[in-house]
Amino acid sequence: MRKFIYLCSHLCVQVPLLPIAVLTVIPLAVCPSWRPWGAADIPVLGNPGVGQWIVIIVVAYTIIDTVRGMIDDLRHGRVGVDLLAVVAIAATVAVQEYWASWAVVLMISSGEAIEEYAQSKAESSLTALMTAAPQTAHVVRRPGVGVAGVNTGDGSDGSSDDRCDGFRKVAALPSSAASGSSDAATSHYDTVAVESVTPGDVLIVLPGETVPVDGELLSGSATLDLSNINGEPVPRGVFAGARVMSGAVNGSTTLTMRATEAARDSQYQRILALVAAAQDSRPAVVKTADVLAVPFTVLALAIAAVAWLVSGVPTRFAQVLVLATPCPLLIAAPVAYVAGTGRLAKSGILIKTQDVLENLGRVTHVFFDKTGTLTVKQPQVTRVEMLPGAGTHLNEDHVLMMAGVVETYSVHILAKGIAKAGTEALSRLHRRFEEGQRLCPQPDADWPGHGRDYPVVKHIDEDAGKGISGEVNGHKVRVGRLSFAASSEDGFLPVERIVPGRATTDGDRRSGKQGEGRLADEIRTRFGMLAPDEMASYVSVDGQLIARIVLRDVPRANAKSALASLRGLGVAKLSMLTGDKRSSAAIIASEVGIDDVHAELFPEDKVTAVTTATVTPSRGVTMMVGDGVNDAPVLAAADIGMAMTDGTSTAASESAQVVILNDDIAAVPRAIAIARRTKRVMLQAVLAGLALALIGMVAAAFNLIPVVVGAFLQEAIDVVSILWALTALLDRD
Repeated sequence: MRKFIYLCSHLCVQVPLLPIAVLTVIPLAVCPSWRPWGAADIPVLGNPGVGQWIVIIVVAYTIIDTVRGMIDDLRHGRVGVDLLAVVAIAATVAVQEYWASWAVVLMISSGEAIEEYAQSKAESSLTALMTAAPQTAHVVRRPGVGVAGVNTGDGSDGSSDDRCDGFRKVAALPSSAASGSSDAATSHYDTVAVESVTPGDVLIVLPGETVPVDGELLSGSATLDLSNINGEPVPRGVFAGARVMSGAVNGSTTLTMRATEAARDSQYQRILALVAAAQDSRPAVVKTADVLAVPFTVLALAIAAVAWLVSGVPTRFAQVLVLATPCPLLIAAPVAYVAGTGRLAKSGILIKTQDVLENLGRVTHVFFDKTGTLTVKQPQVTRVEMLPGAGTHLNEDHVLMMAGVVETYSVHILAKGIAKAGTEALSRLHRRFEEGQRLCPQPDADWPGHGRDYPVVKHIDEDAGKGISGEVNGHKVRVGRLSFAASSEDGFLPVERIVPGRATTDGDRRSGKQGEGRLADEIRTRFGMLAPDEMASYVSVDGQLIARIVLRDVPRANAKSALASLRGLGVAKLSMLTGDKRSSAAIIASEVGIDDVHAELFPEDKVTAVTTATVTPSRGVTMMVGDGVNDAPVLAAADIGMAMTDGTSTAASESAQVVILNDDIAAVPRAIAIARRTKRVMLQAVLAGLALALIGMVAAAFNLIPVVVGAFLQEAIDVVSILWALTALLDRD
């Protein structure tokens, strides 16, 4: 009940004519014919009573206000077609149907209220984004505020656990240190407007607050709700040094961060800019609806005039016009499209203009970039191959853990995949230990660093283009190219190991390169051949080559089902564009279900492929889907460019008309499905409303609908069309 009262009061504030129209019924009902001034006829109006004069005054105000709105529409390039309402209300006064006049005023004001409600309902998802924008920030002004130091010791705490995963237990950090906050940090800050924050400021974000600007996390860890940014339903854990995005909602502990962007340049403001642009735009179909309202107005006036001329009764003219409502064209169409835009935003899909929503529903040919779009963004580890004959007590998880630790410090393209696999291996080693495995064969139990919970890493050194080395739990680990991993400290391969049992000759020692080549070939033979789409990093521990980590560009888990959904929606052709080797591209294409593959392309070749399809006669709408990193030219070349991001940046997708914020390829068919349903609902609402209005006008022309009843019936037609347009908000795809 309270919510209903609030809604009514809000609508009365937005549409002040509504309460005036409602109150006007009192004098019209109580004293319609009371004339304290006596007989005083006025041309056309006759001699109205007090109640009737009040209706006439309200009608005059309504006409003036409506005409002012029509002029304002014309100034902004929109067709002002409220002429029917003006003529209808004036006609009811002219024929002295004052109850009908009041009914029309009530219908006009309530129609505006319904439009206001429908627009706010359709924009609910977009409004939620706007209202979640941060307004203030807590800036730490005092020097010396930082993470409280915690002495964890050297780990020699007398732990006697015999662990085969190679780690020792360490003391947990106090909660204040883990969160990166201290009493000093959380007690001494100034709350300022978010626009006052400058890059470099240290900020405090309290539990449950919204991160005000983009920045770098100074706390040890934090939990962030990113649902406002990319629709991600599960809060994400981040750690010190990670990027923190404005618009994210902090979890249950205070976090400390350093601002890296001003508020106007932060992530959430860029998202809001896209939302605002979409709200302000008008799709071509809505502009067409505005234009169609003109012939509808002419038709309605013609029917009303014919009814008057044939019957000879002026009231027929008013009877027809009170039923002539262009509301399905003027309100239902834009409401449906705003609702569709809101549904897209709720799904983590932002469009730059509503014209994109119109074109999305007509897509017939979709081009996909391969790497980062159809596949995950970095090559992933598929298996670990232990070198046959290598004498080691380590298994695949030990290899992955050690390699992953050192690759954490690398910037190589394969590093993230190996580091991720290393983290998973670390979890498996911990789990095996907790489940009671104590099978730690000798001499591993005597290795330095045995029994640690977390790896101890030292002496990291990366040789660009070759590999990275370091010390993990006291073991020297080298990861990279075969020649790098298998080489000794002096950088040369041990030639005497080329053929076991064969004596090394002086010629072997003199022909270093030939020896290295023969050793490399012999090692590769022992490992086996790689598939065309596979790549490898080799791992040595303590100077002994022991394993090969095999990686490949793997398809997204839902890529095949997403492409199948596109075909189910009737998208005629799916193509892949990639600069990768044809053999590698063909493997990915077969796994996701694409037949048309364009491989080994330069950026200009991709543009040519899309442009050729775009200018082909009898084509539909072409769409290019990329990760937004290096696809700007080809995204701009397509009819629709769609950039898939993880919500961390929209700057890379400036050339795209559609931005997917949750980095989910399933959003591609979902966007098309939402666009098609939005257009279908819009057409249904418009056609149903116009058909009902036309039937009502014809019936009124034959005097089947009284003028007062017609006014209320006209409002019912408006309500039906608007409510039908609002069904575009429903998730029925």
